[in-house]
Amino acid sequence: MSVAPSPLEARIAAFRQLGRMQAGSLIITVFGDTVLPRGGRIWLGSLIQLLEPLGLNERLVRTSVFRLVKDEWLASEAQGRRTDYRLTTAGQRRFEEASRQIYAAETAPWDRRWRLVLVVGELDARAREKLRRALFWQGFGDLGAGSFIHPSADLRQVFDALATDGMSALLPALMPLLAANPRLAASANDSDMVRRAWNLADLASGYQAFVQRYAPVLDALQRTDADHPDDLAWQVRLLLIHDFRRLLLRDPELPDVLLPRDWPGHQARALCKDLYCRLLEPSERHLDATLRLASGDTPTATPWLLERFRHADPLVAVP
Repeated sequence: MSVAPSPLEARIAAFRQLGRMQAGSLIITVFGDTVLPRGGRIWLGSLIQLLEPLGLNERLVRTSVFRLVKDEWLASEAQGRRTDYRLTTAGQRRFEEASRQIYAAETAPWDRRWRLVLVVGELDARAREKLRRALFWQGFGDLGAGSFIHPSADLRQVFDALATDGMSALLPALMPLLAANPRLAASANDSDMVRRAWNLADLASGYQAFVQRYAPVLDALQRTDADHPDDLAWQVRLLLIHDFRRLLLRDPELPDVLLPRDWPGHQARALCKDLYCRLLEPSERHLDATLRLASGDTPTATPWLLERFRHADPLVAVP
């Protein structure tokens, strides 16, 4: 008589059955959540070993890593006949734009000021699309006619990020503005602005699907004292953060006052925090046993990785 797979095993099996696998994106999650807290480098052979149980074969991992190097996400460091890989400065910044939200406390209160980036110079269609995509990944909504909006972005950091992404030549055509809202509470105009600039219904559906996917896993860990294999704990932790990061990349990080009532993103965040906390220790044991540098050394986790999860809010911001 066959035994039904656990919710953890079922999650891994469902991932392995995906028709199209975004290997490069998953590898970036490995670097951001697993490699950075352990010194920032990993031997390619160790990366291949970690990802093989998820259905990523050696050829796919090698091809994806080489593509990430070409796209300036990763850089290589030869160690004799072996090679370590690390995130580039630009690649680390890109991941940190999402990890700032993944591991952050609750959203700060809104200061009632809108941040605007206006296109005031001549840009061709290709440059405008490149700018639109870059600002989208920074959470900006598109109001049309060359106007982009966000309620809390740091405009200086926004322009620095555009320059880092190779768009320095576009900056003279852009004007940053702050628009103050004199009202004490969000107005109908603010709500209309949100509806025009962002598709929150689509994002809400994504958060609801995330909860449906991972709630059974959390329930299983809460209901049983049975030990789950350390490698399985790391694999589920990786997919958990990967799926949550993909949602956060689309999330404009609006303050609560601008969000619909009963916003499912709050439930998804709470679930992610709780489940990650429960998976952390066994997954770190697995990394201690398997993660290697090209030198053969095992990089150790920085103290904050373990310490931060002992607080009431486990995904607190890390300096």
